[in-house]
Amino acid sequence: MLREYLPVLLQIIVAVGFAVSALVVSVILGKTGRRNGTKDTPYECGMVPEGEVQPRFSVKFYLVAMLFILFDLEIVFMYPWAVVYRDAIRHGSVIFWSMLSFVSILMVGYIYALRKGVLDWKKS
Repeated sequence: MLREYLPVLLQIIVAVGFAVSALVVSVILGKTGRRNGTKDTPYECGMVPEGEVQPRFSVKFYLVAMLFILFDLEIVFMYPWAVVYRDAIRHGSVIFWSMLSFVSILMVGYIYALRKGVLDWKKS
């Protein structure tokens, strides 16, 4: 029975060996490149960099991005549900109520975001 797991063990050993050897080679070859002031300056299309290193983004940018991901995932879950719901006559009510609860929880989150003013860009 242990012979059946030998290929899995061999694959784990090869994967760990590859990871360790890649790290060792990168450390050995990485020491040859010395750092200096010219290499450490950011490249700005030939222009001298000025200002802060990275501009500050508003928190609303991240909130809208998270809301987009949330509602994008909702659509990803709704499409297979719609395909299965049409063919599932026997368990149709269970499938319908589970999706209705899913959408209602997302709707509560959407209403909360609207009341907090996350999508109101004129305030910021």
